[in-house]
Amino acid sequence: MEGLKYIGSRILQSFFALFCIITITFFLVRLAPGSPLSDEKAIPPHLLAQMNEKYGLDKSIPVQYVRYLGLLSRGDLGPSFANKGFTVKEVIAQSWPVSAIIGFLGLGIALVIGIPVGVFAASKRNTNTDYFLMGVAMLGICLPTFVIGPLLGLLFGLKLDWFDVAGWENSTAWLLASLTLGLYYAAYIARLTRGSMLDVLSQDYIRTARAKGVGPLKILFKHAFRGGITPVVAYLGPALAGLIGGSFVVEQIFGLPGLGQHFIKAAVNRDLLLINGTVTVFAILIIAMNFIVDLVQAWLDPRRKLTTS
Repeated sequence: MEGLKYIGSRILQSFFALFCIITITFFLVRLAPGSPLSDEKAIPPHLLAQMNEKYGLDKSIPVQYVRYLGLLSRGDLGPSFANKGFTVKEVIAQSWPVSAIIGFLGLGIALVIGIPVGVFAASKRNTNTDYFLMGVAMLGICLPTFVIGPLLGLLFGLKLDWFDVAGWENSTAWLLASLTLGLYYAAYIARLTRGSMLDVLSQDYIRTARAKGVGPLKILFKHAFRGGITPVVAYLGPALAGLIGGSFVVEQIFGLPGLGQHFIKAAVNRDLLLINGTVTVFAILIIAMNFIVDLVQAWLDPRRKLTTS
C-alpha cells in the first residue's frame, strides 16, 4: 500500500514539475527580444500583421499561454516557424531516433567501460593500478566532449580512416559520436563506482564475510556489487535523459540531425514553439528517468522503502 501511495505521489509531483517547466519556458521565450517572423528581408507591414494573426502572435502573452496549453492538452505542439511546412511534432519525430540511437549506444559504452574500471580500481585500492585508472578517469572528466570529439575524429577518422567523421547515412559516423559521449560519461561512472564500492567494502557484513573465509571475488560481486552499484543507478537517470535528449555539442561536431541540433537552431531562429516542444521532451525524459531510477534503487536496496515523505 505504501508503494502505491509513493508511486501516486511521485506521478502527481512529476506532472506539477512538468507544468512548471512548460510555464516558465513559455514566458521566458516570449519575453526574449525578437520575433520568429523576423527575416533578413523586410516584410511589408500588412503581411506581417496577417502572419501574426495567423499564428496568434498578435494576442497578449497570457492569451497565447492559455491557447498553447489548449494545444498541449490535445497533443498538438503547434507549427515550426523555421521549418516551413512542418509541425513541431514532426520535427521532433524525425530527430528523436537519431538522438535515441546515439544516446543508448553512448550509455552502453559508458557502462561497459565505467563499471568494470570502477570495480577493479576499488579492488586495488591505493595501489598504482588504482591511481592510474582514476587518473585516466579524472582526465576524461576534465576533457569536455568538444575536445574528445575532434580528437577521436582526427585519430579514427582522418589518420586511421576507420570511421566517417560526419553525416548520418553511414553508421560509422554516429558510432564515433556515441563513443565520444560514452567515454565522457564512463569517466564519471568509473569514479562513482569506485567510491560507492569502497564504501560498501568497508561495511561490517563484508568484514564478517572475509572472516568466514569467503573468497575476494565472491565478496566483490555477490556481496558488495549490488549495494555499490546503487549510486550509479541514481546517476544514470539524468545521464540517460541527457544522452537520449541529444548532446548539442556532439551532434554539432559530427553533423548529426538530432534533437539537440534542432534545439540550437530553434533558439537561433527564434522558433518559439519548437523551443517549447524540445524543452518539454527533455523535461519528460528527465522526470521519467528519475522516477524509474527511484523504483530500481528500491529494488536494489531492500533497506530503502517507498514512502511519500
